[in-house]
Amino acid sequence: MNQASGVTTLTKLLPIACLAAAICLFASELMTTFEFTPPGGEALSSQGGADRHGNALALIAVFAIGALAVAVFAASKPAATAVAIAGVIALLVFLLVDLPDANAVGTLDDARQSFFAAEAVPQGGFWMALVSSLALAVTGIALATLSPEQLAALRPGRRRDAAESDETVAEATPAVATPHDSPAPEETTRLPSRRPRSRQRG
Repeated sequence: MNQASGVTTLTKLLPIACLAAAICLFASELMTTFEFTPPGGEALSSQGGADRHGNALALIAVFAIGALAVAVFAASKPAATAVAIAGVIALLVFLLVDLPDANAVGTLDDARQSFFAAEAVPQGGFWMALVSSLALAVTGIALATLSPEQLAALRPGRRRDAAESDETVAEATPAVATPHDSPAPEETTRLPSRRPRSRQRG
């Protein structure tokens, strides 16, 4: 954890999570949302996300990606708030437009037969829109709670520069010798002094 900026490893993953959610939200507009199937029969028609929403979710996803870039690279808290708003709007579109029609039975007009009762069976686009809109709303709200200093710490170049700065400071700081590091004084061996022997006179 970076104590100076208060950015944890989980916080550093927020931009990646927001970006992944926005990309999945865009992809959901290109997928099939519902297949209309008569009771006991096969699907006779389908409807994609772009047809249902008029590409609204795709535009929200593009807006969220742009706001995310500004929030991270410009350390802009209003841009981070815009990401959260985009996620909430996408979730509301899903809840108000798609969710009420899931597994609903209604009468449709088809060229092969005038009118027929069919059930709107959710497909991959439905579930993709659910997961991605919810993920974008949650991660966007979490991003909006960060301070400008924390947003600035999320920039990839900022983390690299900080690491290089720490290495430079470490290299420039001289090593201070401690008493334990000083070499031990050499031990000198003192030979015992020898007294001259006195000669005995006869």
